[in-house]
Amino acid sequence: MNAEAIIRSIESEHLKSNLPNINVGDTVKVGVKIREGGKERVQPYEGTVIARRNGGISETITVRKVFQGVGVERVFLLHSPRIESIQILRRSKVRRAKLYYLRDRVGKATRLKQRFDRPF
Repeated sequence: MNAEAIIRSIESEHLKSNLPNINVGDTVKVGVKIREGGKERVQPYEGTVIARRNGGISETITVRKVFQGVGVERVFLLHSPRIESIQILRRSKVRRAKLYYLRDRVGKATRLKQRFDRPF
């Protein structure tokens, strides 16, 4: 067995199979495990997926939301044990792979047209 096959077999044990089909432009709610003191709880983070990166075990999504007038972006490792759940709330029609232009937009200009062709 070569090295790549060994790495792939180890990674395959940690891949999550219950992930929804996430696309750029989707509005998602990510349940993130947060440790406070000795307790652990799930905190929802809701926003628009503006980027998707890589594949396999190192696949990430960048989720952007506006909180108290300030844009907040967070990168989530999809197959991380810290990610409890990912729920798609809304699908949007976009024509590019990265939506970094939303960073420069304010208010209603950040709205994306909803897509109804595929169910969640």
